Amino acid sequence: MSYEFDDAQGRAVGSVIRMEGIILGVRLSVEEVVIERQPPRRKSWETRGRPNLLVIGAHRMGFEIGDSDGAARLRVFIDYDYPGSVLGRILGWTFGPIYARWCVKRMAEDAVRTFQRQKA
Repeated sequence: MSYEFDDAQGRAVGSVIRMEGIILGVRLSVEEVVIERQPPRRKSWETRGRPNLLVIGAHRMGFEIGDSDGAARLRVFIDYDYPGSVLGRILGWTFGPIYARWCVKRMAEDAVRTFQRQKA
């Protein structure tokens, strides 16, 4: 996948991120816009227009960091629809939950790495 960022680089409300690529011979594309950003506590973004993806369709995802008994607690989320086509719905029903778990896990691991670098 190739990424294209606007001038704000995904770091401001309204900032746009475009992703495009070919997977298994299928051209995929999605455009996302940042809808909430309160550094370093919260950020969320959602698709704009009609994404062309294999196992999920329109989606909203993000994270929030809160306090929990003197420690930090990270919540990562993704809400998604299935793609519009019949094949997309079948693939989405079958693989959407697996892909969503992978996305959430990757975001959580990225957050841990970021905080470990800042701590060092």
